[in-house]
Amino acid sequence: MNLVQSLKTWWIDLTGGEELPIDRETISWLVSLVLHLAVLILLATLAYLIPVQDDFLLSTAPPEVEDLPPITEVEFTEFDPADIGTLGDDAMADAAAAAPERADFSEVLTEYEPQAFTGELPAMDADFTLTTAPTIDDRMLVKGSGNVGTTAASGAVDRITNEILLSLEQRPTLVIWLFDESGSLQPQREEIAQRFQRIYEELGIIEDSGNEAFKRNDDEAPLLTAVASFEANVTIHTKQPTSSLSDVQQAMQAIEEKAALIYSDQNAATGQENVFSAIGKVANQFRRYRTKSPQRNVMIVVFTDEAGNDYQYLDAAVDLCKKSVIPVYVVGVPAPFGRREAFVKYVDPDPSYDQSPQYVPVDQGPESLMAERVQLRYFGRNDEDERLESGFGPFGLSRITYETGGIYFSVHPNRREGHVSRRQTEAMATHIAMFFDPLIMRRYRPDYVSVDEYKRRLAKNSAKASLVQAATLSWTEQMEDIRLRFPKYDEAELARDLTLAQRAAAKLEPKLQQLTTMMKRGESDRDKISEPRWKAGFDLAMGRTLAAKVRTEGYNTMLAMAKQGMKFKNPRNDTWVLMPSDEVSTGSVLSNEADLARMYLERVVAEHEETPWAYLASKELETPFGWQWNETFTNVVARRENQNNNNNNPQPERMPNVPPKKPSRPVPKL
Repeated sequence: MNLVQSLKTWWIDLTGGEELPIDRETISWLVSLVLHLAVLILLATLAYLIPVQDDFLLSTAPPEVEDLPPITEVEFTEFDPADIGTLGDDAMADAAAAAPERADFSEVLTEYEPQAFTGELPAMDADFTLTTAPTIDDRMLVKGSGNVGTTAASGAVDRITNEILLSLEQRPTLVIWLFDESGSLQPQREEIAQRFQRIYEELGIIEDSGNEAFKRNDDEAPLLTAVASFEANVTIHTKQPTSSLSDVQQAMQAIEEKAALIYSDQNAATGQENVFSAIGKVANQFRRYRTKSPQRNVMIVVFTDEAGNDYQYLDAAVDLCKKSVIPVYVVGVPAPFGRREAFVKYVDPDPSYDQSPQYVPVDQGPESLMAERVQLRYFGRNDEDERLESGFGPFGLSRITYETGGIYFSVHPNRREGHVSRRQTEAMATHIAMFFDPLIMRRYRPDYVSVDEYKRRLAKNSAKASLVQAATLSWTEQMEDIRLRFPKYDEAELARDLTLAQRAAAKLEPKLQQLTTMMKRGESDRDKISEPRWKAGFDLAMGRTLAAKVRTEGYNTMLAMAKQGMKFKNPRNDTWVLMPSDEVSTGSVLSNEADLARMYLERVVAEHEETPWAYLASKELETPFGWQWNETFTNVVARRENQNNNNNNPQPERMPNVPPKKPSRPVPKL
């Protein structure tokens, strides 16, 4: 009898039942489990019986440090000395300090986790103090960043001095100083000329220390200098690159004499600033120093306060400097946001002439290759001509610094937070009403590309193309102002005034309709834009064109309603005044467009804080989109009678002891 049958018989005798609680398969599984457990226990017992080697410990000790001989060579550091650069007077606005800071604790201390139970690595502690530097972030100045703001040219020159030192660390260097000869740059040239002595004193410290690398032979001198100037043509004032400071100063004096002649003699000035052909000419003339022995680094430093009149030579200058590996640095001016012209506050330097400021237009922008900002008037405001800082320099000059690895220094003496009035603007400086944080504006850098590449990018996105088309149209079509006050002398005259005002609005409506249609063509591609600059530009243009359209069509409708007849609530009043209103009561279509305009403008304000786009959008939102009629009293009848009687007040006589007004003379070409 097998095991299963025996168990079954035993269970029946014990319980009186005929079936076991478990079947045959379960019993077989239990037997197998018992056998396997027995095998595992046997194997574990054998592992403890086999002898093993003794444990051992791995340890390391700090290596012996040999005393190194003192350093005899002089090397340059990227950190600015304490008395120049970002820590000096008139330093850059957004250049962050990169000088080392003394660390309180050594950070070399590193403790390694054990990799196995049989080994241990002790920590190695350094017994000397280390230096640390600030964490690298967006505040660090990067070559090719496009723009660095500064309040004076001297701060920019100190930064360029450091760039020269870094270049000398690599190999001998040739620096080409290229100056604009225009009269408006005279204060900056004088400031740089005074600074040159200090620049070369700093660069000559190593020479004075007796370093044998600095030799008097110009062919072997580590630092050579060439000086040139330009207006319509370029003039090179150093026959050969020189290492003599006196030669450089003589060249600077020659530039001042030539600039003074141009400034005083209108016939000697052409008014042309051909900066790109000048850059190309000096780069072509001196690029041999990049290849002949000893091979040198070549740097071009340009000083100008205009955008340049020869854009046709920009691509050639960029290609030549890139192929020759010649970085271009520009000490220039901020470009006005979306505008070509800025206005220099000119005060006659001769105190014997009238000292009243005159605002002279000069080309200092725009910051982008093509117009990317629609030009529209703000209803009820007279500040349409105020210039905002774009955050960048003129497009051509900024592009050549960006593509060659240089830096554009944007110099303006009034750079500060808040609004700057014309009265606060310094003489011979352009009036910039507001400046913006360069760290924020860095995200909104224009596309520094060629014309062909720019057009290809427009062709790929209809929103970008629509913005440029609308901006170009708004620049060529002047938007006219409108009339808001309508004195009522009689019904016929009021109706005539309303009709004339409608004609002005009728001329404006098609232009705004065309702008709005252009912008709406690009709405489908708006969400495909990834660059913050293009997003802000499209939203602002769409919001402003819709807002202007709603106001203009609503204005026309309100005039048409007034022609049907209106009565004054106060019989004494005699003048109707059309005032902005938050309610758009001239139809549901205009009301919906007003809501869409508000959405675009509010999105600009929310997503692009502290930028020119947000500033203009918030200013647009300050004026409601709708209209309402108000009434007031202006004494129309009495004014009309005075005009009919020709009752003009006589001019007051000049009071005695008042000095006569000083004579004025024409403004020279700047």
